Amino acid sequence: MTDQLRLMAVHAHPDDESSKGAATMAKYVSEGVDVLVVTCTGGERGSILNPKLQGDKYIEEHIHEVRKKEMDEAREILGVGQEWLGFVDSGLPEGDPLPPLPEGCFALEDVDKAAGELVKQIRSFRPQVITTYDENGGYPHPDHIMTHKISMVAFEGAADTEKYPESEFGPIYQPLKLYYNQGFNRPRTEALHNALLDRGLESPYGEWLERWKEFERTERTLTTHIPCAEFFEIRDKALIAHATQIDPDGGWFKVPMEIQKEVWPTEEYELAKSLVDTSLPEDDLFAGVRDNA
Repeated sequence: MTDQLRLMAVHAHPDDESSKGAATMAKYVSEGVDVLVVTCTGGERGSILNPKLQGDKYIEEHIHEVRKKEMDEAREILGVGQEWLGFVDSGLPEGDPLPPLPEGCFALEDVDKAAGELVKQIRSFRPQVITTYDENGGYPHPDHIMTHKISMVAFEGAADTEKYPESEFGPIYQPLKLYYNQGFNRPRTEALHNALLDRGLESPYGEWLERWKEFERTERTLTTHIPCAEFFEIRDKALIAHATQIDPDGGWFKVPMEIQKEVWPTEEYELAKSLVDTSLPEDDLFAGVRDNA
């Protein structure tokens, strides 16, 4: 039945798909599931985070084109399809007080109108399962929060012909399940941190855990753990393809692969909406869907 199963992952920027749920997507691709990444913005205002590429004038002047090529490479590595919604990156405002968001950016779009572009993708691709971000965006980037907003509207709106007429948005369709990515969760971070210290190794997570205490983050409900350790290398390769955003010698890759696979061989999700019966916890995003595929 896997040729009938379709998974859509909605992300804010190119590179988000490779840092959030990439091993899960690669796993499902290997099983014959049709996987589509929908990228809301082009990442035009993203900083060059790889110190080896900082100061490169060509990249600075052509960041949109460069990030598109990086996305093309990551898409090929993961084996997924990919579509752009075409909105403009809002950037991450910094300062106290925060400056206003730039005119015309994604986060300032009308939510219902922006969701209509996602409705078109949902009605065209017809996924049973959609993954996106929680109401905090995973972290409070305005584009991540906006991605959550339009995903929630589009999940319902794909089946609403009054709000989104078929003549403009395509034939009606209702997805069955919606999940929030929760890969950056405290239990995973603590487990890897402690495993490194127990082995006499340096951990990159000490500061993360201190910041967790500082911000008093509410713990999320991890309903779904996807076993995907054998696809961690593919995940990392796709992440490295986003060269402007990822330093291959940086913190992303400080935990030896064998420790990752042994200590925490899954990626986590929070089931936010389900129109099918399922039992929690799950180990499959399509739990409750496969029987009806």
